[in-house]
Amino acid sequence: MWPDRRIIDLFKTEFPIVLAPMAGIMDAELVIAAAQGGALGSLPCAMITAEKAREQVNIIRQRVTTPINMNFFCHTPADADPVREAGWKARLGSYYKELGIDPAAPVSAANRAPFDEAMCAVVEELKPEVVSFHFGLPDPALVKRVKAAGSIVMSSATIVKEAIWLEENGADVIIAQGAEAGGHRGMFLTDNIAQQPGTFALVPQVVDAVKVPVIAAGGIADGRGIAAAFALGASGVQIGSAYLRCPESKVIGPARTALAQAHDDSTVITNVMTGRPARGVANRVMREVGPISPDAPAFPHAATALAPLKAAAEKLGKVDFTNLWAGQAVRMGREMAAAELTRSLAGAALARFGTLAG
Repeated sequence: MWPDRRIIDLFKTEFPIVLAPMAGIMDAELVIAAAQGGALGSLPCAMITAEKAREQVNIIRQRVTTPINMNFFCHTPADADPVREAGWKARLGSYYKELGIDPAAPVSAANRAPFDEAMCAVVEELKPEVVSFHFGLPDPALVKRVKAAGSIVMSSATIVKEAIWLEENGADVIIAQGAEAGGHRGMFLTDNIAQQPGTFALVPQVVDAVKVPVIAAGGIADGRGIAAAFALGASGVQIGSAYLRCPESKVIGPARTALAQAHDDSTVITNVMTGRPARGVANRVMREVGPISPDAPAFPHAATALAPLKAAAEKLGKVDFTNLWAGQAVRMGREMAAAELTRSLAGAALARFGTLAG
């Protein structure tokens, strides 16, 4: 009944739907629930240790026998710049004063590590069916080891040139990440945010440029969006924002409220939160300091000075400094169990295919 079964056959999932890995606001519980609904569950591993990743995968394996995707960042780490970071903290000084925080107090460095030998060893041990990357691909030797472990490799492309590069360098599946998508832009061969195409302009051009299956991501939150992606040549979809308000996500109460109240024009692309372009619902610091600020240190160091502000504001029930990563279709999210939501999305898409065929 699906017009293209390549992703279903490749991943061996019930539906060609991938739960987007959303670092910091989800863990094994949401992966399990989405998998129980028929999607490919993705575990974000960029902000956890190798030991934690192993523990989370073991929890998932105990609950479901479905395939699992482990997701990693593969950026080139930027060296800390003490002068720039001091300037950034000074730029945020009024907020420190407002919240009664000592700006001289020591702060832990932001934890967003790229895929390395330790994580590769975990992949070789756990043998996840799929391994996905953001910001390109890791060193070719690591990619070779991941493939030798039996894992399918996929990564995000934000322009056609990136998709072609990914295919040439070993990606088995391309995620075409349109500008509508929430979270960090997967861009790695460009830094021009203004030239990022939308999902439904990007998808058919990527499909025409590569031979591997293409998964559409960005602004897809219901059956109509899924059907449209397939009409443009996608073999599957990756969905994140629609799952943010599921009970299995770890989104805190005030953030859930902000997401529920968001509109189609509530999200912006910002570098203020981490130092790298990412789309989220605008919060206070994004509005007042950004959304794009030349003062923000390189990724992920911008997040370091924000951490104490985030913690203090959340204690007051505010999300002024909290990442509210979400795509432009955030208002279409539902408060529904993830398994039920997955089946609802798939059912609506299949009904739409039937209507179109008729």
